[in-house]
Amino acid sequence: MAAEGRAVPEPATRSVAFALASVGFEYGDGVEALAGVDLAIDPGERLAILGANGSGKSTLLKVMAGLVRPTRGTVAVFGRRIDDGALRDEAVAQAFRRRVGIVFQSADAQLFSPTVRDEVAFGPLHLGLGHEEILARVDDTLAMLGLGALAERAPYNLSGGEKKKVALASVLSINPEVLLLDEPTNGLDPRTQEWLMELLEQLHAAGKTIVVATHQLDLLDRLVDRALVLGEDHRPAADGPLGAVLADRDLLLAVNLIHEHAHHHGSLLHSHPHAHPPGREHHGKGAPEHHHEHRVGSREGHVVADRPEPAGRPPDEVP
Repeated sequence: MAAEGRAVPEPATRSVAFALASVGFEYGDGVEALAGVDLAIDPGERLAILGANGSGKSTLLKVMAGLVRPTRGTVAVFGRRIDDGALRDEAVAQAFRRRVGIVFQSADAQLFSPTVRDEVAFGPLHLGLGHEEILARVDDTLAMLGLGALAERAPYNLSGGEKKKVALASVLSINPEVLLLDEPTNGLDPRTQEWLMELLEQLHAAGKTIVVATHQLDLLDRLVDRALVLGEDHRPAADGPLGAVLADRDLLLAVNLIHEHAHHHGSLLHSHPHAHPPGREHHGKGAPEHHHEHRVGSREGHVVADRPEPAGRPPDEVP
């Protein structure tokens, strides 16, 4: 059974960061990317939007960030309906951009200024802040993210991890209340991943609302407390506490976040679910260890082991 969903209140009934009602989105050629999304997010919440590639996670983030307009339904942010008319009002758009920031999956799609310093200053400049405040925000943000030594470098000459830090800095310099992050750990080495985890934990402790779109499951317990799951039909499949969602094996299989892997140990057939980081082939060189729940085909439901197979042991050798 899928994790129990939450009813979405009308924006006027209580203060929520986001209230989405029956939101859908279609591309110009009629291809459906989202359908029937009802979602309420409280200020200070940490939410994961989970789903297989192509399920609509990135599109949903863009709708929440006001970058695309839903073709159906309504979106309210901090009690104000966000649509084309609202965001054409300069004062409304500026207030919205102060409160909501988005970091794209690809830093290259977000960085365009000649230097890192210019990149970090871009947002504050367009919020109409005073010169001294802009300088202070840029210096503080560069120091917080450890980017001071790169301030005069061109972003396109940086490593992937450095680009991700600059993209995040360009959003944090605005000091938004909400951070929307699309696959934030993609392409990061382990050290940079750990740095990002710690930073997001600190930002949450400071009261930020954090929404992360991802299909990686292994880091979620440090990132979020709740998960919305999108199916491959682009509709919500579940919405609930992270622990309940990740414990629902049938749900994760149905939405293609894990897959069933079966193999023989002698005459016995074992099957267990797997979830893999993107871009890593299962059993490939350097593949991470992952825990298997081994079930024996001839003794249905009996758990033989709940641990990784010993390294270097042939598949048909079972202790």
